[in-house]
Amino acid sequence: MKLQTQRAIDRWLGQFLCALVSAWVGLTQRSAARLPAHPRHIVVILLSEMGSIVLAGPMFAQLRRRFPTAQIHVLQLQKNQEVARLLALTELSRLHTLDDSSGLRLLRDILLFSWRMRLLGVDAVVDCELFSRVSSLLSFASGAPVRVGFTPHTQEGLYRGSFIHHSIPYNPYQHISKQFLSLVDALTDAGAPRNKTAPIRSVPQEPELTVDFSPTELDSYRAQLHKDHPATVERRLVLLYAGGGLLPERAWPAAHYARVAQGLCAAGFAVGLIGLKDDAELARALRAQIGHDACLDLTGYTRSIRELLMLFHAASLLITNDGGPGHFATLTPIQTMVFFGPETGRLYGPLGTRNLVLESGIACSPCLSAYNHRQTFCDGDNQCLKRIAPDPVLDQALHFLGSAA
Repeated sequence: MKLQTQRAIDRWLGQFLCALVSAWVGLTQRSAARLPAHPRHIVVILLSEMGSIVLAGPMFAQLRRRFPTAQIHVLQLQKNQEVARLLALTELSRLHTLDDSSGLRLLRDILLFSWRMRLLGVDAVVDCELFSRVSSLLSFASGAPVRVGFTPHTQEGLYRGSFIHHSIPYNPYQHISKQFLSLVDALTDAGAPRNKTAPIRSVPQEPELTVDFSPTELDSYRAQLHKDHPATVERRLVLLYAGGGLLPERAWPAAHYARVAQGLCAAGFAVGLIGLKDDAELARALRAQIGHDACLDLTGYTRSIRELLMLFHAASLLITNDGGPGHFATLTPIQTMVFFGPETGRLYGPLGTRNLVLESGIACSPCLSAYNHRQTFCDGDNQCLKRIAPDPVLDQALHFLGSAA
């Protein structure tokens, strides 16, 4: 199902259904339930992009610390479950999916999930989506008496019902990982206006997620990389992700990437252009522009997220647009440089200390937010990224590579 179709259904049908459920809850439930001292089952709804799973890592760690005996269930879109499996967010039997490839499949999976959760007797649901009506409705359909999620408070529009009693006002000035942690706080503190007793905390330093690799596995992968791409034997590898994914306006200009890659190759480094198979055409165009044998097309080279992480282990630096790779890199020792423009690193920047966020800071940036459902008013001329000149980026990359030699 197309993204715009999903948004239209969520906006019009979703608001109507949220109003019906709110009326029903208002008539039948007088007060919000409280979480038992030892909950048995807690469901986390996390339908966003794969990178959001890494940003939610501290939240999952906090859930396990605070409720060590509870079984954590995770509901995701089917296309994102590879990451949940790799990061072992919970037991495989507690990973639940929604197939959004068509309307009928999505409806089928919603009904199956609701039925299974009601049979299970869920104690609480944590809805990590910002203003999605479908996730709000799923929290009610799960049958959980304790429902935690975000609220727009007095913001006009973005209505998602009034049946999430343990709600946290969404704060566009705080990093999303801190707000995820506030959802865990709300599980045990139902007092309005929801945020007065929130603890003072900094942005988490680490994602608190790990993927274990044995030295033998990493050595074997590095040896295969050297065999497939001999340029990486004598040259340290720098990875570039120039694709924009679902949101092309997040991409730093290809010509800027080419300029940086030319400088890196001239300085004695190998440059690997990474991405999905869909990015192969862009990679070919960049290689032609770069014109150096040490520039490698690695699009489609990694067959899984696990292999992508092993590639990060084998490289010295990742230069990337805002997206999943920058967040996955925080699970490895690699240094990253991440471009932000339509969205901001102050809210969605990678966790940890091994990354550098690059932003131009022009007046219209960031333009994507929860309030406009990430629909930019930009006409395709993303000046917020075009104004980040390539030569200073190259200088910063060379400075890091020199200091890490």
